[in-house]
Amino acid sequence: MAKKQDNPNYKVIAENRRARFDYAIEDDVECGIVLVGSEVKSLRQGSANIAESYASVEDGELWLINSYIAPYEQAKTFGHEERRKRKLLVSRKELARMWNDTQRKGMTLVPLVLYLNHRGLAKIKIGIAKGKKTVDKRETQAKRDWNRQKQRLLKEHG
Repeated sequence: MAKKQDNPNYKVIAENRRARFDYAIEDDVECGIVLVGSEVKSLRQGSANIAESYASVEDGELWLINSYIAPYEQAKTFGHEERRKRKLLVSRKELARMWNDTQRKGMTLVPLVLYLNHRGLAKIKIGIAKGKKTVDKRETQAKRDWNRQKQRLLKEHG
């Protein structure tokens, strides 16, 4: 299999950078997405946002809720709804594990990155996460600042 960086088909469309700050991500799962034609065209142009979205297990199915895919200009009559619920495709085993984590352990399903894989298919990486408290967020920020400072000092004296 080709490496993701040098493959011409691999392309990150949208990334939820805030997720790693707000949540402690314990595991991640790659999911397929059920899309209509105009959504795929729009994703290939790179116009999507998953920052305010989340995933949930409802009636034995996994759904991506509140994700935004911009309307595709050329598809005027056969366009798509921008913020509709989109079904995610995972194995039954993964789905059962996600349901168990969200219902019993109080975890959250957070979309991390939306991308086109090496075969050109739209995929989304869902993180199984636990919400961070304000103290934890401050700790993360302090660690990041210290690492930055350390690199700066090493660069100056190295």
